[in-house]
Amino acid sequence: MSENTQNQSGGEAAVRGKTTIDDGVVEKIAGLAARDVYGVHAMGSGAARTFGAMRDRVPGANNSKSVTRGVKAEVGEKQAAIDLEIVVEYGERIAEVARNVRENVVTAVERMTGLEVVEVNILVSDVKLPDESDDEDDNAGSRVQ
Repeated sequence: MSENTQNQSGGEAAVRGKTTIDDGVVEKIAGLAARDVYGVHAMGSGAARTFGAMRDRVPGANNSKSVTRGVKAEVGEKQAAIDLEIVVEYGERIAEVARNVRENVVTAVERMTGLEVVEVNILVSDVKLPDESDDEDDNAGSRVQ
């Protein structure tokens, strides 16, 4: 193998082209990472959870939206910013849950994408009380399945 051939097939191959990561990819990673944190009951607002539960029951529907429910990401070439809306279990320390969500999301997104996560904003939109039924369960008696 000649020296020119080695140079062409060596480290230069890594710079031939561009990789772009879609906002939706980061949203899925962040959504899964946030849901993994103890104390997070659900993601998204009550209305979004209700519509999501209805959509999940439709045969053949694309249910991947439930993973990104309550997640919005803005992705640049090297950085990402993420907004999350969560529901916390009653009795959990909200600040601690939010800190754990933030750490888990940053770690997962940076590890999987190589992007620098510049901010993770968290809106705690509700607290799940022990005697409350889930929004998804409220539709169990619905006429449409």
